Amino acid sequence: MDLPSGLVISGQEEEQPRGSADSAEVWHAALQALANLTSAPGFLLLGLMNGPDAQPLLFLLFLGVYLLNALGNLSMVVVSSDAALHYPMYYFLGHLSLVAVCFTTVTVPRLLISLLHPGQAISFQECFAQMYFFVALGITESYLLAAMSYDRAVAVCRPLHYGALMTPGRCAALVGASWAVAHLHSLLHTLVISALSFPACAPVRHFFCDMTVMLSLATSDISAAETAIFSEGLTVVLTPLLLVSLSYVCILVAVLGVRSAGGRRRAFSTCGAHLVVVSLFFGSVLSVYFRPLSAYSAHYDRLASIVYAVVTPTLNPFIYSLRNKEVKAALKKGFRCRAAPQEL
Repeated sequence: MDLPSGLVISGQEEEQPRGSADSAEVWHAALQALANLTSAPGFLLLGLMNGPDAQPLLFLLFLGVYLLNALGNLSMVVVSSDAALHYPMYYFLGHLSLVAVCFTTVTVPRLLISLLHPGQAISFQECFAQMYFFVALGITESYLLAAMSYDRAVAVCRPLHYGALMTPGRCAALVGASWAVAHLHSLLHTLVISALSFPACAPVRHFFCDMTVMLSLATSDISAAETAIFSEGLTVVLTPLLLVSLSYVCILVAVLGVRSAGGRRRAFSTCGAHLVVVSLFFGSVLSVYFRPLSAYSAHYDRLASIVYAVVTPTLNPFIYSLRNKEVKAALKKGFRCRAAPQEL
């Protein structure tokens, strides 16, 4: 398929000194991204299924999951602001729940549309805006999971110093750093991929504009972009995974030092749910994003994306908190406060 004018910028460059070559490449990439933003015709989202038929049953299923996600996570956001739950764990949970709602909102509405009307067109700007927020919120979630692991490790390993170590200022710094690192990482990836060349109205075999899909669609040389994304992305994604692993090694060592079986059971019960969600999230993310592009599989990527983009955020409030007696008490208190004015 021929590329539209303005979408690809090519030509023979004159030989120039090494010092100015790098800056020329940067300008070339910037001009390519600008050309894409102003003249690219967009893409065709094929959705979750390959066929042209509507899927009303899947639509109802994912609509129910999305509403359950919104109800559970927004309830946690409200509950975490309760005065009785002003502890670091609930502070992190409130932010994690907010991220989970936004994370699914980036992709699920378009997924629902594609299940009823397959083959939806999406503009270049919308596609890369979706990619930016998806990557930013996904990385934010991974760093919040690492912060929660650190919180649990301090609670189990240093219970007498917990209040001094997990101060409100330190908790706010951990959350702020999670958001900042995630958005910088996402901005870099979005700029690098948007500078590539793409065919007109290319079919996207996914239900959202994912990085691996967009790289597979590019018609220009992607070796430099793939190397930059893989190396920088590996560092950003593996850092929270290593922090989680170190936290749980410390927890395991501390728990094995507890003599009573009841004490061990209580320590593991506070961390078991978090470990399940961490395994689901990081396992599916690593299996999708950290393998050679030659091993790309549209079918597998769509299934794995459902796990970390839809299932895990929906399970978060139920696995983490709705089993917790303090959270249940705060929810009941909230419902009673809402019901009381209506009765009056």
